Amino acid sequence: MNPQFTTPMARAISAAYASGQEDETMPPHHLVAPPSRPLGLMDDGDYVIFYNIRGEREVQLALSLTQPGFDHFATKNGMTVNMATMIEYDPRITSHVAFPPLSEVRGTLSEVVSEAGLRQAKIAESEKAIHLTYFLNGKCSEPWPGEDHVIIESNREVSDFDELPEMNVSDVADAIIDRLQDESADLIIANFANMDVVGHIEDKAAVLKAIEAVDEQVGRVIKAAGDAGVLALVTADHGSVEKWYYPEGAVDTGHTDSPVPFVVSHPDATLTGDGDLTCVAPTVLSLLGVPVPETMTGRSLVDLADDSRRRVLLLIVDGWGLNEDATTNLIHQADTPNLDGLLADFPWVTLQASGPAVGMPEGTVGNSESGHLHIGAGRQVPSDRRRIAQAIEDGSYADNPAFNWAIDGAMADGKTLHLLGIVSFYSSHGSLVYLEELLRLCASKGAGQVCVHGLLGRRGERPESGAAYVGDVETLCEQLGTGAVVSVIGRHWALDREEHWERVEMAYRLLTMGDGRAVKAP
Repeated sequence: MNPQFTTPMARAISAAYASGQEDETMPPHHLVAPPSRPLGLMDDGDYVIFYNIRGEREVQLALSLTQPGFDHFATKNGMTVNMATMIEYDPRITSHVAFPPLSEVRGTLSEVVSEAGLRQAKIAESEKAIHLTYFLNGKCSEPWPGEDHVIIESNREVSDFDELPEMNVSDVADAIIDRLQDESADLIIANFANMDVVGHIEDKAAVLKAIEAVDEQVGRVIKAAGDAGVLALVTADHGSVEKWYYPEGAVDTGHTDSPVPFVVSHPDATLTGDGDLTCVAPTVLSLLGVPVPETMTGRSLVDLADDSRRRVLLLIVDGWGLNEDATTNLIHQADTPNLDGLLADFPWVTLQASGPAVGMPEGTVGNSESGHLHIGAGRQVPSDRRRIAQAIEDGSYADNPAFNWAIDGAMADGKTLHLLGIVSFYSSHGSLVYLEELLRLCASKGAGQVCVHGLLGRRGERPESGAAYVGDVETLCEQLGTGAVVSVIGRHWALDREEHWERVEMAYRLLTMGDGRAVKAP
């Protein structure tokens, strides 16, 4: 246990590290008063601010807390809470939304292809299905006419994908090849998930296997595309395992700010220079012979002497970033003859996939949501993160009606206010800053019963950072005289999107019944 931690929950997490636990799968911990009374349990009519962004991994837990008649597991006497959410997670969730969606992004690649009367197929493992369908379609849930979804179910028997780093990538490749041989599909968009999914796990051997599994299937698919006369475009949504280490040598399991490649499987193609992910949709449309709408501000990257319409495969190798430093780049360290061959044999350019280029604040890394959104939109779309950062900067965050509804409601009703979300300096699910600003708002309003429920996840963070962040929150609560960290759990359990309801139940029982390792209150 690290002796520097003096606050109760931070010390408990540090002790868990010493016993072999890590942030992502941290077992549930709950603060208790002597002799063993759990503190800060969520109860019927309490108020909850779920301050995460992103949204799809938050749905299951939010539903269990808010939906009358929820039946995926036994709940606490059918209780429901009053919830405010940072962004809109799902229409089924009754909540006050602090930053409602601006609107669906219209005129996306898939919509334009559909309106042109062409057929398209999207193929991915279920782990990445939402990115290829919902996000790439501009946050539109329904497929467009002529759009087929082929979703390969990810293996549900493994506890995490370091046990099966190959995932079901060969089945995804089989489905792609089937559609390549079916001339009715004018456009095929597919995602190989392994580098990103396995890359978030601190297991170098598993990551290398994941990279090599993807490489093998890339080779199969590119050959099949050539045999079928289909032009293949290969790119990525963001970087990941190409920067596996921090400068001091610690493992970095997060996303990166690296550019990504954009490869055209036509040796005679002339490319018009580097760009960003907004250039992908205009390029695909120009190759399909479909006019690019004026709303797409990206430019086509390909100039072919033969301008006749052709079938196109857009293959997204999720997490394939570029980094010349071989000492930190696991893609360089893996056996990747097919990815190497793409860069050696075909024209390619680099695309920016992070920061303002994909609607994110300056200096931030890329992610799958913004990456796929911008691949499909063909223009920059302001991210929720950028909107929230601006609100914090200009002070309107503290005036947000949803936050004040929850705080004022809890105070007026004599109920507890619960702040639930990621405890991380930077995560695709949010930032520690969101929580800190909420605590300051609670203190300014004199809110008394405030409980913090932290979700830990080390993606993009240094090892054992969760304890440090939780300690910072506990210290802030002491300074403000408001709130306490009453529970923590790894985000692996709380933020599921594959209907592993047994995981979500573990988080639910922690929040509402105090099930978890007891941590003595000071």
